[in-house]
Amino acid sequence: SPGGLMDVPARLLADYFEKHYGQRVVVENRGGGGGVMAGDAIAKAAPDGYTLAQIQVGNVAINPFTVKDLPFDPLRDFAPVAPLTSSPVVVAVDARLGVATLADFIAAAKREPGKLNYGSAGPGTIPHLAGELFCMVADVRLTPVHYRGAGPALADLLAGQVQAIFVGLGVVRTQSAVKVLAVSQGSRLAAAPEVPTAAEAGLAGFELTTWFGIVAPRGTPTPIVAQLNRQIHAMLDDPLVRQRLAEGGLEPLKESPAEFGSRMRRDHERFRDIVKAAGLKPE
Repeated sequence: SPGGLMDVPARLLADYFEKHYGQRVVVENRGGGGGVMAGDAIAKAAPDGYTLAQIQVGNVAINPFTVKDLPFDPLRDFAPVAPLTSSPVVVAVDARLGVATLADFIAAAKREPGKLNYGSAGPGTIPHLAGELFCMVADVRLTPVHYRGAGPALADLLAGQVQAIFVGLGVVRTQSAVKVLAVSQGSRLAAAPEVPTAAEAGLAGFELTTWFGIVAPRGTPTPIVAQLNRQIHAMLDDPLVRQRLAEGGLEPLKESPAEFGSRMRRDHERFRDIVKAAGLKPE
């Protein structure tokens, strides 16, 4: 959707390819069905290297378990080209809750199971499943409140209707009324080095990174995929691009097509268990 976090790497790629390779890239936002419509379009496109899709982890690792009659198989129908960025979620709470650390927040949740609410961007979204994973790993019970997107969830966190959200740093970093307790990856974020990792804050095992990446239709010739991969790596080395990504709480992620394919398969397996724990059924 235009203006969202996903828009940042897509626009950067379009600008970079036009400037450096003289290749005009048209970014077409295909909303609807959590990326199902866009995925279906790429699955059925000609494998000539001229139609690409920017996908995110949910398209590969969540939709197959939550969307009934998915019209394509992302692992079979997409040719991995290159990831673009990765971003963890942060555990963000209402500053008025009076918790200073992640351990404090877990203790508060254990005192009154189910009383604390967290805002989700909708059933089966990363902010929802990150909350479920947090409950599993921390052995606490939080109550999810579903919104249509992270924006409304943040608005209700600021209004005191929910006490926590699990979102990308870019969503909360400018909000003084929000306290960021931890980040869900093994290393601290370059854009927020003061925020501890979950493991440093005492919750090993709470690791969840979302990624954006480029795929082509199955059957796209290997030399074309290899060339696109090289061009994307060059873009990710560009200081200006890195600066723009960092502003959005995104970190560049460089992998070969084979490594990216392995990542897709690994996340597909991992999220199956999280979706199951969240009690989500295909609909």
